[in-house]
Amino acid sequence: MELITRYLEQWLWRHQRLSFEPTPRWLVVARFAYALLRDLLGGDLSLRAMSLVYTTMLAIVPLLAFSFSVLKGLGFHRQLEPLLLNFLAPIGPRAAEVTSSIIGFVDNVSGSALAGVSIAVLLYSALSMAQKVESSFNFVWRVDRPRSLARRFSEYLSVMIVGPLLMTVAMGFTATVASTTLMGRLQQIEPFGSWFATLSSLTPYLLVTAAFSFLYVFVPNTRVRVGPAVLGGIFAGVLWAAGGSLFTSFVISVSRTEAIYSGFAIVIVAMFWMYLSWLILLLGAQLAFYLQHPEYLRVGQRTESMSNGLRERLALNTMLLVGRDFEKPGHGWRVQSLAARIRITRHVLEPIVAALTHAGLLTQTDDQRLVPAKDPRRISVTEILDAVRNTDRDTAGGPSSEWNATVRALTDSVEQAIHAAVAGKSLADIVDADLRDEAADTGATSQPGPRMISRR
Repeated sequence: MELITRYLEQWLWRHQRLSFEPTPRWLVVARFAYALLRDLLGGDLSLRAMSLVYTTMLAIVPLLAFSFSVLKGLGFHRQLEPLLLNFLAPIGPRAAEVTSSIIGFVDNVSGSALAGVSIAVLLYSALSMAQKVESSFNFVWRVDRPRSLARRFSEYLSVMIVGPLLMTVAMGFTATVASTTLMGRLQQIEPFGSWFATLSSLTPYLLVTAAFSFLYVFVPNTRVRVGPAVLGGIFAGVLWAAGGSLFTSFVISVSRTEAIYSGFAIVIVAMFWMYLSWLILLLGAQLAFYLQHPEYLRVGQRTESMSNGLRERLALNTMLLVGRDFEKPGHGWRVQSLAARIRITRHVLEPIVAALTHAGLLTQTDDQRLVPAKDPRRISVTEILDAVRNTDRDTAGGPSSEWNATVRALTDSVEQAIHAAVAGKSLADIVDADLRDEAADTGATSQPGPRMISRR
């Protein structure tokens, strides 16, 4: 499998086009298709979809009960039933039975449990499910930091209240418009009748696509552009509609399932459909990510190995840029913008930033901007190099005392030579040197130039 993957990558990316030559459209589509298929077969998305099925089974009744109680006060509570029925329609003729059972549970919860401690339990279950969804989306988008507890509560709660309301209002508005006298007359005139029939049949899928697109923008704890999110939503919506039709045909054709599993058959079928739905949702999120960050198409979730030389250059470059610009008003580097400035992918830079942060040389502000963790004059170049060169020191091959004496002496001399070459140099010194070089390159005169960090 690895050989096939390597061959496909070499074939898809063997001829990197020059900047002035556009890449053929078929090749771009092939790269996206390969990346999605590779991630699907990799298993990570599948495992997260399975986890979300388990979470959904536990949280679906509390989540619907909370939305039901909100909509009940507005007179829209019965609109939830057709929404749920549309979602479960692919499981076959017994979809109505499952929908009635869930709505029955929701009615019982709404009537007897929405008080005191019980509502807190319902909120906790619903918020836990939302947190699990965010974790899966953050995995797709390579985001390590989740929302804060306060943001989770406020943003998740607002979506749980407003989301079902908007969906029910949209469906109610569509039904009202379709039932007006004017629309009735127009439907009798061709081709308007065929158009309205097609639009009515597509309305549930359009709502699903809109919901997917909204989730792709809102859920990840990072900035997602609307364009990639909408394209990902369209892809997932079409895939969900096609998957629903195929799944319905499969359920109807496999009639022996119910005979084997008896009363459990409908539960198993419903769980499998939820798994496919979550997997499709995550695939759409993956496509949205690749559309916004096409540089990840080839590497996917893999972390490429780096030589010590590359790690050192990246560490020095990172500290230099952060040290130069951290005091500029409204600037400060984030990992993503820093990677774009150095012209590397973010996943290559993130381990370097993590090592520098662990060594106490970098820190992040509340808005995720990187700043020096202490005065640049107190950050030595030796510390920067050691932070990324010796992260795995003595963790493989046994204690250093067991190494061959000749090898140990040689490596020690290399370390001493490196330290001697940069002895006494601080981050402030290399920032000052960079500013002087920049001034010389731009033809600056001997007039007073930029303020140097070492002279502050």
